[in-house]
Amino acid sequence: MNWFFSPPSLDDLIRLLKAWRFWVVGALAGALLGAALFYVAPPPYRARATVNVDFNLEEAWPQETDRQQFYYLERETRKLEEIAWSDDVMRVVANASGEDVSALRKDVLRLSQPAEAGWHFYADDPDPERAEALAASWALAFTEQAQADMAAQAGLNEFIRLDAVQVEGLPVYRRVSRGTYLLSGSVGFLTVSALLVLFIKPRTA
Repeated sequence: MNWFFSPPSLDDLIRLLKAWRFWVVGALAGALLGAALFYVAPPPYRARATVNVDFNLEEAWPQETDRQQFYYLERETRKLEEIAWSDDVMRVVANASGEDVSALRKDVLRLSQPAEAGWHFYADDPDPERAEALAASWALAFTEQAQADMAAQAGLNEFIRLDAVQVEGLPVYRRVSRGTYLLSGSVGFLTVSALLVLFIKPRTA
């Protein structure tokens, strides 16, 4: 068993290079398997809606330091994130889609890394039209709830402006591309082929 744990020798590397046809065929077979898997069990569709978030730093903190503005952005961003995942917003999306709230939070909805400017609201579903409807519903529910909280002075800064800029005709695409399936299958089988060449000792005469 010592040969199993020892580093590859020069002979092992030479044997690997000589077997290039084998691992090239393995890489091609892996790519074909990845393509087959993509068509047999395709990933769900993903739709993306966009809400523009403007924190209006110049109006909210006209004479404050950069450090205070940073804490302001961090605090208000956290509040908006909480609104995006709040029960009130989730119930609106759940009522419109028939999905369970826990399923929406866990498996269906994704929020891009929040910052100033465009916030992206993603929804995954096997049906592209349903994915589009879920993303649009979430973005609109978030915008309306945040605006209602600001109007009621319920914690959000009054200078924040939100605008659902993309909720119709949304971009919809597979959550994982076909190219990723091809590459993963090819790399996986290439690795397995190379390991087989290295670890299966040829018979000696």
